[in-house]
Amino acid sequence: MLPWRRLLRPLAVLTLTAAALVAPTGAAQAASAPSSGWNNWSCKPSAAHPRPVVLVHGTFGNSWDNWLGLAPYLVHRGYCVYSLDYGQLPGVPFFNGLGPIDKSAEQLDVFVDKVLASTGASKTDIIGHSQGGMMPRYYLKFLGGAQKVNALVGLAPDNHGTTLLGFTKLLPYFPGAEHLISSATPGLADQIAGSAFLQKLNEGGDTVPGVKYTVIATKYDEVVTPYRSGFLEGPNVRNVVLQDLCFLDLSEHVAIGLTDRIAWHEALNALDPANAERTTCASVFD
Repeated sequence: MLPWRRLLRPLAVLTLTAAALVAPTGAAQAASAPSSGWNNWSCKPSAAHPRPVVLVHGTFGNSWDNWLGLAPYLVHRGYCVYSLDYGQLPGVPFFNGLGPIDKSAEQLDVFVDKVLASTGASKTDIIGHSQGGMMPRYYLKFLGGAQKVNALVGLAPDNHGTTLLGFTKLLPYFPGAEHLISSATPGLADQIAGSAFLQKLNEGGDTVPGVKYTVIATKYDEVVTPYRSGFLEGPNVRNVVLQDLCFLDLSEHVAIGLTDRIAWHEALNALDPANAERTTCASVFD
């Protein structure tokens, strides 16, 4: 890294953090979101946004803590937004995404059907973070999800796996997780590069016809390494590096889903490409 870039890194962190704090998601709005913002089962999609959005959390996450920023961001822009819990282990509260991923995909299948029945929509869009950006691909490929999903957007998805060292780097972000999680965590084993699950998932191609795929990766990802291993190959695929949109963006694996409005802006473009606006560093203020 060049010396001038070293000097810019602290400034970039301060600038982007300050922008996120003053941007119009609002702490009060986020606090009320689970009941009055997202997971609002009386919401009906508008003509402008005819498809509901399903948010799929990452490993160790849950249906609300992963989405305290992005869910209100989407609701504020007129979307019907829903999130689910999946991959629970018996005796392990709060920390999800740890069960067998094929079973987690079955939970997503049931949840999407519930969302479609409630909203009256024929298809949904999915945004997932980390495992949540990869697991829906099993649903699309093996459980008939391609008939019910228009677009899948992955924020730092581990589409081709990671290592156990990558997962241990997540633990400091979730206090108490290390003491609750035993070695019997099939959801972690399934995500290890080369696992039987990933071989089945990726055999015969990364994508299925009829679904649009967007992968938004960060070169500072400390879990999915190398970060480009999250990219997909196939038709209707767009792979994006966050720093190509804004070189000041220093988000790593967790922040890209939790706080990064630049990544969210690009995800919004993927949901509504006909009205897409160029994503830049200034998108943090949108």
